[in-house]
Parts: sequence; structure tokens; C-alpha cells
Amino acid sequence: MTMKASTRQIDGVTIVDLSGRITLGEGSVTLRDTVRGLLAKGSKKILLNLGDVNYIDSSGIGELVSAYTTVRKEGGDLKLLKLTKKVHDLLQITKLYTVFDVKDDETAAVKSFAG
Repeated sequence: MTMKASTRQIDGVTIVDLSGRITLGEGSVTLRDTVRGLLAKGSKKILLNLGDVNYIDSSGIGELVSAYTTVRKEGGDLKLLKLTKKVHDLLQITKLYTVFDVKDDETAAVKSFAG
């Protein structure tokens, strides 16, 4: 299953709905291109919805970190939404859970960008 990414806007926040696998190759490239495309259009508040991501490998994790640092460098903010247990555990193990701002509720996540 390939990874799909679709974007939508709520209150100035761009939500990227990801589904499938974020792995070496296609999945991580899709993620990278999507985030770069948003930054190029001036979108600085990015919420990655990972609720339908069923698998992520180390290169996918690397791509999440890279997306995060790229957005921060541009003066933006990137947060994660709705981690599956698998992805949550992986972020805990790799100690990256503390790096990312992770939300469970979309409405609360969108509001959190306003502050």
C-alpha cells in the first residue's frame, strides 16, 4: 500500500491527512514533498494527521524529524495528530516523543497553533 497525503485548511492551519506507510522511498518522499510544497506556498502551521498511518520505519521517523526541523527553520510550527499505538511506541523508544508536540484531538490541536 502506498502512502497518500491530502491537505485541508482549518483556521489557518494546514492539516495533512496521511494514510498508509511512511517508509524508505516513496512514503518518505511523499511526506517531504508535501511539507516542502506547503512551506513554498507560505503555510507555516502544519498538522500531520497520522491516524491512518499503519507503519513507519526508521527512514520515515527521520523524515518526520527532518520535516519538523525544516518547518521550524522557516519560522513555522509542525505538530503531530492521532498517533497509532505502533507509531506512538516507536516515538517513545526513539526518545522523539518529547521533541514533537503530539495531540489526540483535532480541534484542540488546531487551537493550539493560535497561542
